[in-house]
Amino acid sequence: MKTSYLRFRLRLARHALLQFSVSLGSSLEYILLGFAPVLFGLLACIALPGLFAATLPWPQALGLFGGQTLLASAPVWLLRKRLHPAAVLMWSGPLPVPPRARWLADAAVAAMIVGPLGLAYAISTGIWLYQWPDWLSPVAPQALLLTAASLLLAWLLSTLTLAHRARMPAARPPRRRRPAPTIYRPSRPARAAARNASGTRADLTAAQNAALATPAAAADASAAGLATLGYFWRQLFWLPFWRAENVVGIQQTLLLAGAIASIGVWLWHPPLVPPALWGACAALTTMLLTDRGDKAVAEQIALLRPTTACWPLDTAQLYRLAILFTLLPAACVLAWFAALTLGRDAGGYSQTVATVWLCCAAIAQVAVVALRGLSTRGRVGLVIGAILILTAIGSELWN
Repeated sequence: MKTSYLRFRLRLARHALLQFSVSLGSSLEYILLGFAPVLFGLLACIALPGLFAATLPWPQALGLFGGQTLLASAPVWLLRKRLHPAAVLMWSGPLPVPPRARWLADAAVAAMIVGPLGLAYAISTGIWLYQWPDWLSPVAPQALLLTAASLLLAWLLSTLTLAHRARMPAARPPRRRRPAPTIYRPSRPARAAARNASGTRADLTAAQNAALATPAAAADASAAGLATLGYFWRQLFWLPFWRAENVVGIQQTLLLAGAIASIGVWLWHPPLVPPALWGACAALTTMLLTDRGDKAVAEQIALLRPTTACWPLDTAQLYRLAILFTLLPAACVLAWFAALTLGRDAGGYSQTVATVWLCCAAIAQVAVVALRGLSTRGRVGLVIGAILILTAIGSELWN
């Protein structure tokens, strides 16, 4: 039973990684074409935090060591749903598999991900040992020990991530002051939205006639319609992105925070990192923010169409509103950039370049949402091309 379960988990992980590689197949050629030098540079620097941590005092060294460990274990956390799907969890939960076998299977699956990363660590460490900089020679044994410990700790953390996913939630005792179940009564916004959405054709005609008669009635009818659409947008698009295992809300929040932070550091331009690198990060996160949000909304619309087809609601207008709202996070990022560049005197940067970057970024965001009929390869080409153009423009900001 132990060997069979281990073999099953390994084959499941191989199948999940194969599916993931196929889904990335159309994007890899664009990524390699546009970012090949950057990727080779990252490969050389992947072991640098652990090596360099040995030269720092223990608080900074601990921060670098922990950050490198979390970054190395991030692939398993991101792929945990593919490596151990929910359907497999429900099916394999009642099986008489010993806990030791489950731990062994989780460790083997984590090793499938961390193992290639260990090879990248070895190549990066070999490059730095070949270069042999002055700061490495006094602390070479400690640096190698920290790098190996970081990789082993990342493997352990990845194993714990998979084990935690397979863990059944403990039953909670009912609270003492928990109210007794009663008949469901919709809230006041839900009742108002239902009344607005379920009006008969005669009522709609009368409302239109009244709206044509007085401008105030037209404004009231428009406000009621927007309130109804806003309510349904919150119920059908906003809340589902934060429920259960849906990570769209967390994903968009992290991308938004990354874009705002990248622009802030880019305009702060600390001396240790070239400003063009922060400009590339700002372009990447801003484009991914709109692209991932539009993709999530498109998937949600495809999921809702069969259900909402018979609803007494203008679903086409609701879907257009949801698509339009995907531009709001990027609009906040561009407004932040405009406030830092155009809203004050130039402090060493070119306001002309800032204006051109802002206009190109706005056009790129609108193009991602407007050109929704593009194929997968065309969409990837649009996003990668926009990132490269914005990076090239942003590299001239401080020149």
